[in-house]
Amino acid sequence: MLLPSLNGLRAFEAAARLLSFTLAAAELNVTQTAISHQIRRLEEQLGIKLFQRRNRGLTLTREAEDYLPAVRSAFEDLRRATERLRRASQGGRLTVSTTASLATKWLVSRVAAFQDAHPGLEVRISTSPHLVDFRREDVDLAVRYGRGHWPGLRADWLMAERLFPVCAPKVLTGLPGLRQPADLAHHTLLHTTVFHDDWRLWLTAAGLPLSIASRRGLTFDASFMAVQAAIEGLGVALGRLHLVEADIAAGRLVAPFATVLPQDAGYYVVTPEATADAPDVALFRDWLISSAGPAAEQSLDPFS
Repeated sequence: MLLPSLNGLRAFEAAARLLSFTLAAAELNVTQTAISHQIRRLEEQLGIKLFQRRNRGLTLTREAEDYLPAVRSAFEDLRRATERLRRASQGGRLTVSTTASLATKWLVSRVAAFQDAHPGLEVRISTSPHLVDFRREDVDLAVRYGRGHWPGLRADWLMAERLFPVCAPKVLTGLPGLRQPADLAHHTLLHTTVFHDDWRLWLTAAGLPLSIASRRGLTFDASFMAVQAAIEGLGVALGRLHLVEADIAAGRLVAPFATVLPQDAGYYVVTPEATADAPDVALFRDWLISSAGPAAEQSLDPFS
């Protein structure tokens, strides 16, 4: 089935929103006669009457009331996509979405280096726990955790993830001691609501009873909060390599055990297909992937 004319849909959306052919004509900078003609042609194409003329103006038919939200949403999607495409081609600002934990512990420090190398491009970081909707949100690029399958989007591999216990140095050397994985039974475990099964998975890999994870501990909404609690000596957290690498390098955290749980997914740089190769988007994506390359990962591996 062929789609109705774009001009007819624009006329319908404006007239339905304003409930006036005269006001719709003024908004679209055409004559009232043109609006009437476009609406009539649209009704013929659809085989449905859209407006009812009353003494004091227009009202929508029931069919038109059902049709309007989808038409309005389609035009809003087109507007956002056009703005994003124009901004990407003209340069100037790039909005990157990721989780608060990855932004705080990994991305922010790297963006500073990118800005120094490319001062003409402003990078704006937006954090959110949900998966960004590129059709409705003002976002050019996202860093997502998963298996790389998001229909309609381009996903480029960024980096793998490794999971292992971390704690403050004073926890490692204090009482009760933390010399072997079984000693975790005597320590406070720090959990996150986002990755609530992490400790159970790690304990299974280490051959330890799952009851250790059931002991009373502390739970946080975000990974970086659990990591900060570990730095403060409040307990033992499960750290993802790219969220704790800087703290390990600075001596704020230590990784006491060599048992590492490799994840079967990883981080991807995700962009809409339509703007994936826009100059600024491609520049930032290539730079980000390069900064997380295998050589960098190996140099930051606490067990290498």
